[in-house]
Amino acid sequence: MLEVSGLNSWYDESHILHGMDFEVREGECVTLLGRNGAGKTTALKSIMGLVPKRTGSIKFKGVEMINARPDIVGRAGIAICPEERGIFAGLNVTENLMLPPVIAPGGMTIEEIHTLFPNLKERAKSPGTKLSGGEQQMLAIARILRTGAKLLMLDEPTEGLAPVIVQQIGLMIAEIKRRGFTVLLVEQNFRFASKLADRHYVVEHGQVVDMIPNHELEARMDDLHKRLGI
Repeated sequence: MLEVSGLNSWYDESHILHGMDFEVREGECVTLLGRNGAGKTTALKSIMGLVPKRTGSIKFKGVEMINARPDIVGRAGIAICPEERGIFAGLNVTENLMLPPVIAPGGMTIEEIHTLFPNLKERAKSPGTKLSGGEQQMLAIARILRTGAKLLMLDEPTEGLAPVIVQQIGLMIAEIKRRGFTVLLVEQNFRFASKLADRHYVVEHGQVVDMIPNHELEARMDDLHKRLGI
C-alpha cells in the first residue's frame, strides 16, 4: 500500500531524513521504533506532504506522492493523527468529529464510532479541549476513522496517558485493523507496539537500520534494548 524509498527531508537547512526506506502492506499494522529525534515523526509528516523540502519516492497504491500537497495526499486516502492531537477548542466533541470531509466509502459511521468510543457519546456536547488527555486522543483518532481514509498514521498515541487508557487505545487499534484499516504507528512505548504490530522498523539518525517481524521479537530483544535504550 505504501512504499517509501530514498526519502530525504529537510526543515530549512536541517537535514532530518537520510534516504529512509520502508513499506507498509495493506491490512498491516507497522511501527516505526526509535529514540527521540530519530526522525519518526518527520517520516509521517513527509508522507502527508507537511514537510516542504523532500526528495526520494513516496508511493501510495502505486501512485507517486513525493510532490503532492497535503490536501491531495489526504484525498488519496492517507490520514494522520498528530501527537498534539489538533482538537479545536471552539468546537464540541461532535463538531470536532464531523469536521473532516468524507473522502471515500468505507469509513466508520457515528454509531460505530460511539460503540468503539463510548466516552465520546457521553461527552458529545462538551468542548473538545475540556476532555481528558485520553478522551482527546480517542477523539483525534475517531475523527479520521469517519473519513474513509485507508492508511491511518498515528503519532505517539499513548504519550502521557494512564495505563488503563493505553490499554483502551491498544484495543481500539486492534479493532480498526480487524476492520481492514492499515496502520502506520510511531511509538516509543515498545511493549505497547509489540502487541499490535506485524513488523517493526527501527529508525536511527533518519534512516531505517533494521526490520523485525513480530514473530522474531523475542529472539531480537537484546539488540533492540541496545538500539532503543530500554
